[in-house]
Amino acid sequence: MVSGYNEMISVIIPTLNEEASIEATLRAIKQQADIFEIIVVDGGSRDRTREIAGRYAKVVQGKSGRANQMNAGAGHAAGEILLFLHADTILPQGALGKIPDALTRPGVAAGSFSLRFDTPHPFLRFLTFFTRFSWWWARYGDQGLFLKKKTFDTLGGFKDISIMEDVDIIRRLKRQGRLYIIKDPVTTSARRYLGKGIYRQHILNVFLFTAYFCGMPPEKLKKWYDDNR
Repeated sequence: MVSGYNEMISVIIPTLNEEASIEATLRAIKQQADIFEIIVVDGGSRDRTREIAGRYAKVVQGKSGRANQMNAGAGHAAGEILLFLHADTILPQGALGKIPDALTRPGVAAGSFSLRFDTPHPFLRFLTFFTRFSWWWARYGDQGLFLKKKTFDTLGGFKDISIMEDVDIIRRLKRQGRLYIIKDPVTTSARRYLGKGIYRQHILNVFLFTAYFCGMPPEKLKKWYDDNR
């Protein structure tokens, strides 16, 4: 791949039974005209996820749990820049080429993309409106998180928690500098909202965020979340 930058980007994707989504995500990355590697960290899929991913990426096995898998991917990464991406999130054309420039801006510690869902529901559009701004509380793992590997290592990676690992690392990154938002949106699946009901899922999300910020342990949050899925 050819790029105006010499820094390689390692795209790290944690997976668990993602055969329905992973191929579209990987194809979108392969269309990027930049220097990159793709590392898929599988947490024990029982479907064809690893088989499909193996056509496009390096596949490694990791201990189940998104935080564990992303840390494992970072451990295998050769790139100077890390991009953590969900298995059902599609990068826009030219996305990778904008990341190195974003990270060279004064005071920037990390960044992400604005977000849109693959379902044109008015309430979902309302939710994604706030992802255009660099407010830390409006950041979601679905948006992709990119940062220098040396910054990631300085932070000690993702905390070994079962939920809210993305919120936790973003809060810690804010102490390192500001978050930069690339306005071109990634497109992520609305399957959680459609499966549970859009408003019910949103209420669940609000409860989880509020409880986490009030100090509820992630293990209790995860149990409550699993019981109400």
